[in-house]
Amino acid sequence: MGWTYFKRYRMEIDLQNRVLEEPAVPEGYTFLPWQPDLLDIHARVKHISFRGEIDANVFPCFLDEASCRRLMLAIVRKPGFLPQATWLAVFRGRSANDGVCEYCGTIQGILDPNTGIGSIQNVGVTPPHRNQGVGRGLLYRALKGFQEAGAPRVFLEVTAENEGAIRLYQRVGFVITQTVYKVAELPTPR
Repeated sequence: MGWTYFKRYRMEIDLQNRVLEEPAVPEGYTFLPWQPDLLDIHARVKHISFRGEIDANVFPCFLDEASCRRLMLAIVRKPGFLPQATWLAVFRGRSANDGVCEYCGTIQGILDPNTGIGSIQNVGVTPPHRNQGVGRGLLYRALKGFQEAGAPRVFLEVTAENEGAIRLYQRVGFVITQTVYKVAELPTPR
């Protein structure tokens, strides 16, 4: 096994006195608020969103659905888990007759009980639904939930190579506040 370091950015958004503008909901998409019976769906969407991506190297828990389920359980059991900052995106087709129902995005939030600062755990959008406004819709709903809970600011971490996610976060209002490095063990090539 070899070790490598992944450059990551801590990004923050100040929610005090910020008016959050709801983005247009992409055609055919809806967003579901957290409900405990959606835990397995969040885990599945998280796995589909991150498998094969750089973050699966940084966080091996994304490599299989069972590990994503354990991660979701850990998140919802964490002190400060914020249901109103936890959402699921659903694609229902472009018309009422499509009969499609595809879960395609997930976001989770935790509010630190000591500082009141929010943290976004993961933003995942499945590959076929990227660049449709799903990530922006998830972020808006999570940030609105944090704002309603009184969080003065929210942070997240993103792998520096994930340029598309960084651009999205910056468009929403996040700024890079710190560079951190995450060590990860990689399998040795055979």
